[in-house]
Amino acid sequence: MSVAQAEIEKIAELARIRIADSEISTVTERISSILEMVDQMQAVNTAAVEPMANPLDASQRLRADKVTESDQREQFQQLAPLVEDGLYLVPRVID
Repeated sequence: MSVAQAEIEKIAELARIRIADSEISTVTERISSILEMVDQMQAVNTAAVEPMANPLDASQRLRADKVTESDQREQFQQLAPLVEDGLYLVPRVID
């Protein structure tokens, strides 16, 4: 797929991207080459390829699911200015 220089100019205008007149031909060639590469990648038959979660096919080590800290809720609530039924009371900010 190739892109015309006029299309690049129009896209640049719509996107509010300033491209110097001397660079438009270079940008057009680079975008055309990118689109050609995408066309090549789309032409590859990937029907037999199974999706992977990780390209290295590695698994993540998980830590043990165990409690590592004690419950200090009562101590923290004793420091709070206002507490009711185990909840911290704060000033109303929205009417």
